[in-house]
Amino acid sequence: MTDTQFPRLRHGSEAWLAARDRMVEIIKDWATEERTDFYSTLSVLLRESHFSVPPRGTLMSHLLEAACRVEADRGVPVMLTAIVVNKRTGRPSDQFQTLAETEPFRRGDVPGWTWEMEKVAVFAHYGR
Repeated sequence: MTDTQFPRLRHGSEAWLAARDRMVEIIKDWATEERTDFYSTLSVLLRESHFSVPPRGTLMSHLLEAACRVEADRGVPVMLTAIVVNKRTGRPSDQFQTLAETEPFRRGDVPGWTWEMEKVAVFAHYGR
């Protein structure tokens, strides 16, 4: 399937929201298994679900932010996307840290907070 055969993911469109929801499902599955995985893996799994989301770039960043925010809106106390990491560094992108400091997350207000702490919290919340 070529990229032109995938729905265009315009922010807020029905296809974009469907891609976000699929992303949430995928990452929740990883959390249940208590494992981190890579942006590239997420990209492949989204592609298998007929959404073209390159592993690097603004589309991935915006969808990850939206996934985190939709879970927060559902009352989830953890940042689900903490377990999506860069293959080279083994850590989330800088955008994750920036998001962590915004409303409603405000992790910068928590003394000594690290993404590793958030990862453990995600596993505790979603784990088996």
